[in-house]
Amino acid sequence: MSRLFGTDGVRGLANGLLTAELSMQLAQAAAVVLGHNHSNGSRPRAVVARDPRASGEFISAAVEAGLASSGVDVYDAGVLPTPAAAFLVADLKADFGVMISASHNPAPDNGIKFFARGGHKLPDEVEDAIETQMELGFERPQGAGVGRIRRFSDAEDRYILHLLRSIAPQRLEGLKIVLDCAHGAASGCSPELFKDAGADIVVIGADPDGLNINDGVGSTHLGQLKAAVLEHGADLGIAHDGDADRCLAVDHEGNEVDGDQIMAILALSLKEAGQLRQDTLVATVMSNLGLKIALREAGITIKETAVGDRYVLEGMREGDFNLGGEQSGHVIFADYATTGDGLLTGLQLAAQVARTGKSLKELAGAMKKLPQLMINVKGVDKARATQDPQVAAAVARAEQELGETGRVLLRPSGTEPVVRVMVEAADMETATRVCEELAAIVKDNLALEPTS
Repeated sequence: MSRLFGTDGVRGLANGLLTAELSMQLAQAAAVVLGHNHSNGSRPRAVVARDPRASGEFISAAVEAGLASSGVDVYDAGVLPTPAAAFLVADLKADFGVMISASHNPAPDNGIKFFARGGHKLPDEVEDAIETQMELGFERPQGAGVGRIRRFSDAEDRYILHLLRSIAPQRLEGLKIVLDCAHGAASGCSPELFKDAGADIVVIGADPDGLNINDGVGSTHLGQLKAAVLEHGADLGIAHDGDADRCLAVDHEGNEVDGDQIMAILALSLKEAGQLRQDTLVATVMSNLGLKIALREAGITIKETAVGDRYVLEGMREGDFNLGGEQSGHVIFADYATTGDGLLTGLQLAAQVARTGKSLKELAGAMKKLPQLMINVKGVDKARATQDPQVAAAVARAEQELGETGRVLLRPSGTEPVVRVMVEAADMETATRVCEELAAIVKDNLALEPTS
């Protein structure tokens, strides 16, 4: 059987891969691995939250039934962002947590993600242990041994107060901010947070009906946010995705501010305040080279990781760094969160605008994005992408030509016979030429033999 867990929990089509039966089995196995195996004899406790997808209702019911039937007390936090669920696990000192969401995916998809004690994502070996446990039996409790399910009534308030403390005593009075909540999990929390922080807010994408999550709104569809910022004369706009673990922004002229630019702004701010640990930012290999150049000039080092917020988190923990993230808008503040938090990121960004009196456009100008082009070369032997001598020689020639103002990256796809060729250069003409030349060489040298 193939591995059930992917890069971010178990995710798939609700009532396709992700059925009520599978959800209950996962919960029962997690109750043993994350709960009873670490509970020191006391009854384990778990926090359960979800985004507003319609399927989340039956999946959360199945998860909670699986946990309670396995002797775990459940705190049902209702519809909340993923980072709120992680925070509540730590805040309650619960044994583990469960978030039901498919993030930026469309409404028919859903997913189940687990957090260990302290609100941390699970390492591969613990996910493997849960899969193994699904095949094993366990002694089902009876009578007083079964778990209880209770509504966690102040979950949202606890989370919002925690975020507000992260910028205190800074306030946002005088700022007009447009919030795009993607008809997702931030629809309740984000407007309340920014209003409590003192901002004048305009809200779009905050009417979830269970089926419209991420539909033309949110961080993957910035058109409506850009239009609203211009229409209302706002200082900036903030976009979340369906589970609100990421944040992208728009300046007062409607220009997109991506995750790299946000990280540049926040890293420079923390460095100036003497709060950036070891003067280091953790980012993935896909971050724009302009980020590295801008931060290097400010005395800040970038530690690079593989693509994926879990790898960013691992890099941060290994080096005890407190800021990291991805170009997509997953930004992690280790001083306040154990995972990417779009509300926290947006709040910190707005606070920096208020604190400095500079526009978001001016702050984002600290980093000059280099032109970046990617070509997906299909039908090739991706396993040889980093081993073929002719491809390696072509990459070396390109890197020599680009020098310090460009770079080349070859990434094999995780699931398809595809190699992604990415080139950054000082100008788009050069990036396009070099990328097309390399893509042709990859295609010629790594092409798969046709099957008969």
